[in-house]
Amino acid sequence: MRSHTVRAAYAARAAEYTRLFGSISSMHPSDRALVREWAGELDGKVIDAGCGPGQWASFLHSLGTDVEGVDLVPEFIATARENYPDIHFSLGSLEQLSTPYGSLAGILAWYSVIHTPPEDLGAVFTEFARRLRPGGSLLLGFFEADAVEEIPARRNARLLLACGGDVRPVGACRFRPGQRGLADGSRSPPPCGGRGSTSVRLSGGPDALQRFSNFDGFSTKITE
Repeated sequence: MRSHTVRAAYAARAAEYTRLFGSISSMHPSDRALVREWAGELDGKVIDAGCGPGQWASFLHSLGTDVEGVDLVPEFIATARENYPDIHFSLGSLEQLSTPYGSLAGILAWYSVIHTPPEDLGAVFTEFARRLRPGGSLLLGFFEADAVEEIPARRNARLLLACGGDVRPVGACRFRPGQRGLADGSRSPPPCGGRGSTSVRLSGGPDALQRFSNFDGFSTKITE
């Protein structure tokens, strides 16, 4: 789904989305715990990439994190600025962030790449790697399921490893809103699939970005 289509779709239902999901209390406790733990390991500026109406940026700010929210939907940015005036929010795309190269301690991309076509994910992850400083961390939330349109966890991992990341599965799968299973897979998800999250720590630096040119043949190892 292209960015203009995503922007228009979310803009049309921005008020409804904000009413349903625009507060941190509407987020699953396990998600909040995971993001809190991740943020506690960071020292420096964080971008909430695809921040929506700003609930996760507000959560990070409440933890003492220096955070900025970025989203491509003007309605979301307007709502976030109104509700959270102490946080900087800007209109922008995941493919072109405005922070200096190598400046970020972390990027939170919480289900913000789920509408990105598989062939465009490399460009998004390349941009994340450019903006993160060596040793910076990306927390990526995504859907994982057996589906016709395949954007599986291992492909995300392959792309991220190609830019020098150490990919570490964390958290658990959510089978439906409000429910979670165990990360070890002891409960099987239904045919519609579940939700997974991956913590990624980049260690390769800017030179590792060159490896994106041939990511499809990149051999991967996911460390537990």
